[in-house]
Amino acid sequence: MAVFFPENGIVAHVSDVKEGVLLMNLGSPDSTENKAVRRYLAEFLSDRRVIEMNPFLWQPILRGIILPFRPKQSANLYRKIWKDSGSPLLVNTRMLAHELSKKIDLPVYFGMTYGKPAMSEVVQQMKKEGINRIIAIPLFPQYASSAAIASLDALWRTLLRLRVPPSINTVDPFYNFTSYIDAVAGRIRLHWQHGERGDVLLFSFHGIPLAQHNAGDAYVAQCYTTARRLAESLSLSDKDYRVVFQSRFGRAQWVTPSTQDVLAQLPKQGVQNVDICCPGFFCDCLETLEEISISGKEIFTQAGGKTYRYIPCLNAGNDSVFVLTKLVSQYRLKS
Repeated sequence: MAVFFPENGIVAHVSDVKEGVLLMNLGSPDSTENKAVRRYLAEFLSDRRVIEMNPFLWQPILRGIILPFRPKQSANLYRKIWKDSGSPLLVNTRMLAHELSKKIDLPVYFGMTYGKPAMSEVVQQMKKEGINRIIAIPLFPQYASSAAIASLDALWRTLLRLRVPPSINTVDPFYNFTSYIDAVAGRIRLHWQHGERGDVLLFSFHGIPLAQHNAGDAYVAQCYTTARRLAESLSLSDKDYRVVFQSRFGRAQWVTPSTQDVLAQLPKQGVQNVDICCPGFFCDCLETLEEISISGKEIFTQAGGKTYRYIPCLNAGNDSVFVLTKLVSQYRLKS
């Protein structure tokens, strides 16, 4: 079978095509040292997908107000969750790539939007190893411009610098993908089997600025679809679960309801036992392990709550590998 690559005008036979899988995630600092965190935050917060503000206005704020102080605070948070082998996000993504490579007959790589391994370095390595067709999987079930699209931007910028870029097949957002819903629902059921079930299950998704939502970002709608599918799979009524949004940053309005606000309010509403999971994160990271598992519990218990249990992300378990295997099978070339 012949295949035409419009990106480079090449016609090749399937036997001439060497496919590879690229898992794409957000990234982490190289260490918990203040300098490393500052370097990471400078790159992350300079991305106009993340901060949609004129850089001539934003950069003085970033360089003069935020970067002199926030790295120390963020470094302290990273130290709470850091592993001997590195940041949890890096460790989980690396392990996920390794486990996936054992289940499919394609080489699997991973790259980060910010930090290391940088997307540019990974794509260059793939080219050196003869990969001329990449199945790109942003590890964000719901596509926000500040996360999944930012990772694709990093990929496209790399391709623009290549004389003969590989062909790219990008996996669509999988917020409604049955295998993903089944995997997350299965994790929640397993959690309930090993302990008392909470009065309410919170689905906490990373928030986005309200301005991005009003501009037409489909992310929030995709989050609600994921939550609805999970609720149906778990036979939950409307009163059994809530959708909340975490990780507010800056003074701008963000989509609501806020995870932190809801956690503080629930005990006053008679809810003493809460389960919480983060179906917008494929791998655990700072935002799930510190913000939700640690700080979220503090907010809830200080407000009078009794039992608070965080349900981990899929990470590199067999169920998560199965999800990616199914996705790859849909996007790879058929001989």
